Amino acid sequence: MSVSPEWDGRALPALVRASVPGADLSAWIRDNRNTVDELAHRAGAVLFRGFEVPGATAFGSVMNALSPHVLQYGERSSPRSEVTTGVYTSTEHPADQHILLHNEQSYTIDWPVRIVFLCERPATRGGRTPIADSRQVLAGLRPETVEKFTRLGVSYVRNYLPGISLSWQEAFQTDRREDVAAYCARADITAEWVSDTHLRTRQTRPAVRTHPVTGERTWFNHAVFFHVTSLPARVTEGLLASLPAEDLPYNTYYGDGTPIEPQTLAEIRAVLEAGTTAFDWQPADVLLVENMLCAHAREPFEGPRRILTAMSDPISTFERTA
Repeated sequence: MSVSPEWDGRALPALVRASVPGADLSAWIRDNRNTVDELAHRAGAVLFRGFEVPGATAFGSVMNALSPHVLQYGERSSPRSEVTTGVYTSTEHPADQHILLHNEQSYTIDWPVRIVFLCERPATRGGRTPIADSRQVLAGLRPETVEKFTRLGVSYVRNYLPGISLSWQEAFQTDRREDVAAYCARADITAEWVSDTHLRTRQTRPAVRTHPVTGERTWFNHAVFFHVTSLPARVTEGLLASLPAEDLPYNTYYGDGTPIEPQTLAEIRAVLEAGTTAFDWQPADVLLVENMLCAHAREPFEGPRRILTAMSDPISTFERTA
């Protein structure tokens, strides 16, 4: 196998390329876990290319080789379909929409430390998965911006509105309001039933986290991703014209409930854009993203693109063993 911390002038992601066509990726990972972990922690993401990963079942074997803790997708913010146990389609947002950089489930209390993607079929045009080093994003922000977010955190407000946003039944994978109440109590979420069909939730989380293995501080949040101004301009304008601010499907604030300044949002977006890199998918590519060290996104695309995804290593596992 060829292990390349840098390739094509890039250090993100690191590249592991099979030297023999059809090599078994799950077997290679089991035999080289220390190498995989070192590459993931150093670079933030690892691309495995040229291996034989023919579909969801093989991808599941790869995940089992990577970790004993493969996760179910809970507290959903986007629609996905489960293909096999622990393996899902990537987000089913419309192909013409750009999905912004984010760290998977940073708004939860038990996020996955890793998220992994398998390219079954690349798009005919577009459809890359841009990534950015979240350590470098943190370093690129003004000290006063970092200080304020570190002190206050981020408040996430979601409204589950019929016909407008993801339903609460889809998000929480239940039809029972009492299940939602129990989940929110466990997950430090304030839940308010505005009406029989309208659920509003609030949760406040840190904006800066420390990786449990490397000890590095990293920009880890959805402050920009969930802000109403991150939607296409016409969508933002339509929502603001038709709904009061407190009823928007998603919005973010500082942890004390005050608005995030437009110039601060612009600063964060500029730093994210400056740190973004992308590669063209090839069939059977597997991308391991160290979720707390690297953000990921999705470009618009044309053609029958199919990317599978799985998540592993909840942060609670590290906290229990600390």
